[in-house]
Amino acid sequence: MATALITGASSGMGRDMAVLLAEKGFNLILVARNEAELKKAAEGISTQVTIIPMDLSIRKNCYKLHSIAKNIDILINNAGFGAWGEFYYSDLKNELNMIDLNISALHILTKLYLRDFVRKNKGYILNVASLASFGSGPLMATYYATKAYVYKLTTAINEELRQRRSRVHISVFCPGPVDTGFNDRANVSFAIKPLDSMEAAKKALRGMFWRKTVIIPGFSNRLTMLLCKVVPLRLVLITCFHIQRGKSK
Repeated sequence: MATALITGASSGMGRDMAVLLAEKGFNLILVARNEAELKKAAEGISTQVTIIPMDLSIRKNCYKLHSIAKNIDILINNAGFGAWGEFYYSDLKNELNMIDLNISALHILTKLYLRDFVRKNKGYILNVASLASFGSGPLMATYYATKAYVYKLTTAINEELRQRRSRVHISVFCPGPVDTGFNDRANVSFAIKPLDSMEAAKKALRGMFWRKTVIIPGFSNRLTMLLCKVVPLRLVLITCFHIQRGKSK
């Protein structure tokens, strides 16, 4: 039976994707820091579930995870968090931890498992980014930058795989606001109604299995992405600043 590994699987989209993949018959490896929440996420799942409590912002743990969780068929890099505040005042330690989780952990796991998948010539990788990937984010500068990295890395790898005619596929999921625990940790409130977490998970997995490169749920989000590409940068920055300022709790 095929196996999917999901990081950030204790809540939100990670937990919902676990439920959906189990319904499709996949065995699961669920990874997150909180063991108690991981156990809750595993309750009621009928397929085989292995939980691995682990802080992936510590780089050596990423290598350890790869060494103990072999022979998977799907990797979903969902772990990540954001933080709100002016860059001048924001906490450097927290930002570096964000970079370690949002970028370094995703990069390491993508690299290690991609090599496994290419050798087998099969497998899926889904990297969770954000609509933030397409712009700069005053008042959430570091978070936006980390998600831009995820988008750029994933789309480049996708083309490399296409050029070698590999059966391995990598996708990047770029949703707008999603109703998860993200806003609590980032200390923000959404200015617009967020997408339901389960609905976001369904769209992400559907796009992955359809072998899409970039998965953006909803017409308004796709329109926002296009506007970020054609509207003058200064206008984008000013607009984003006022949107972000409105998120302050």
